[in-house]
Amino acid sequence: MAEHRSMQRAALLDAARSLLSEGGTEALTFPALAERTGLARSSVYEYFRSRAAVVEELCEVDFPVWAADVSAAMEGAAAAEDKVEAYVRKQLELVGDRRHRAVVAISASELDAGAREKIRAAHGGLVAMIVEALAEMGHAEPRLAAMLLQGVVDAAVRRIELGAAEDPTAITEAAVSMALRGVRG
Repeated sequence: MAEHRSMQRAALLDAARSLLSEGGTEALTFPALAERTGLARSSVYEYFRSRAAVVEELCEVDFPVWAADVSAAMEGAAAAEDKVEAYVRKQLELVGDRRHRAVVAISASELDAGAREKIRAAHGGLVAMIVEALAEMGHAEPRLAAMLLQGVVDAAVRRIELGAAEDPTAITEAAVSMALRGVRG
């Protein structure tokens, strides 16, 4: 029975990723989740109490995988500046990943305080990854620089997600260039 519930929960999360990727927050409804998984709508409520609870669990499950991808890219770089570049490039590469698109599709204003705090904590963990590299580069305030660097990444993510007039490759190159010039101590 526990294995069946685990499989159903995983199917609901996968359906939520698809719905968020395809149609944003408006698409993530319990009737749509039920339809995608073949469950009765009332059964969806047995797994999640609200849309925010679905998003919260998506963040708990997906963000560590995404962060591990960024961390692995950084570990493959020897020099601090190369780590910064890997940090930026990997995050922007992941924009097309369903896990990322699903989390980005939810705006913080639609979440309860617990879900917003989990997203903030997850982003804080991501920012913490780059602090050491910035310190190695001689930045006087590496934590502040890391938060500002993440702002550059977040802005580039939004441009790519919006389907901006610029090519995603051009956005990535501009973000990398800005990050590398802007984080030198």
